Amino acid sequence: MTRSISELIAQRHPDHALEQAFFNDPDVYAHDLEAIFYKEWQFIGLSCELEKPGSFLTHTIGAYKIVVVRGVDNEIRAFHNSCRHRGSVICKAAKGTTPKLVCPYHQWTYELDGSLLWAREMGDDFDPKQHGLKTIHTRTLEGMIYICLAETPPEFDSFAETARPYLAPHDLTNAKVAHETTIVENGNWKLVWQNNRECYHCGANHPALCRSFPDDPTVTKLEEDGAPTRVGLHFNRCEAAGLPSKFFLSESMQYRLARMPLKEGALSFTLSGQAASRRPLGNVSLADAGSLLKFHLPSTWNHFLPDHAIVFRITPLGPNQTEVTTKWLVHKDAVEGVDYALDDLTKVWLSTNDEDRRVVEDNQLGVNSPAYTPGPYSPTYEAAVMQFDDWYCTAVTAHLKAGQS
Repeated sequence: MTRSISELIAQRHPDHALEQAFFNDPDVYAHDLEAIFYKEWQFIGLSCELEKPGSFLTHTIGAYKIVVVRGVDNEIRAFHNSCRHRGSVICKAAKGTTPKLVCPYHQWTYELDGSLLWAREMGDDFDPKQHGLKTIHTRTLEGMIYICLAETPPEFDSFAETARPYLAPHDLTNAKVAHETTIVENGNWKLVWQNNRECYHCGANHPALCRSFPDDPTVTKLEEDGAPTRVGLHFNRCEAAGLPSKFFLSESMQYRLARMPLKEGALSFTLSGQAASRRPLGNVSLADAGSLLKFHLPSTWNHFLPDHAIVFRITPLGPNQTEVTTKWLVHKDAVEGVDYALDDLTKVWLSTNDEDRRVVEDNQLGVNSPAYTPGPYSPTYEAAVMQFDDWYCTAVTAHLKAGQS
């Protein structure tokens, strides 16, 4: 890299795409992990996935192995998935249930709260209390589990207090995962996010999604000083029905919430536009409430509808690879084949995810070319991409300054 990250940021045009190095340089990627993924709060999973004490899920973020487990007290905790003896990974499965956390190497055994219960023949001076699993900061927000790898995490309460009333009507604690997929997109994580932040590409690339999701910029583009008439009326109607809906973008641009209308006559993300599940998820009183759109950088965007919800988790795997996990949620008592058909529930976003994978990978291939130069953004369609770039550059700059102090 001929120019430093700080120089690249200082020389960028805020209304243009980012320079090539931001998308393929190993040093920039390493810094992204340190400045963002090892520092910020990230969505990792759902409380409904951890149904009973001993239920666990595992995940990897950069160099960190993580295990999230429900304790006998029903508290959800996260730990570094590394034995305090010689470091072996403890839980190797993606999900499961276990009465204790037992290292497969030398059978050191931990309680579900991370405390060390048993370690064979360690001598009289050995103190088990000093060798519990290392904890990771964990918060559960209306059924969504967030973790932070930083020693001192950023403030979380403002986000939680803002998001809670939006999320509460969807009652994710009484949901279940009807289907889950994980795909790897051969593109930088920022390209994945930038693609998600605009619908400039939707009409030409997402025929199934566009049956129900409005790609009209007068609907999808929102400003803080007002909203288009149809959206404003939708907000007011939903709010009157007890559904917090109005557009909220945090000052830092890290998270946004808004309950957006779907196309006229559409109730859900299905090819027909009709509800995917006969059994509603939560207590949303309006069948045509549309989709509560929530994103929280750097790890998740989500759609919460009256009949089901879709949550996405974004994890960088390398400078040119990103893992995208999608989970479709229905009411915990909904019965497949009776209340919902799995194909009808998932078809739109299975198609959309694959289409987004293709456009991100094409984007990465073009950005890698020596001929690439950053082009201008559309102020009509790509304002949210500019906001993403601003958030990213601010976060990276703050980390660089902290390292110099």
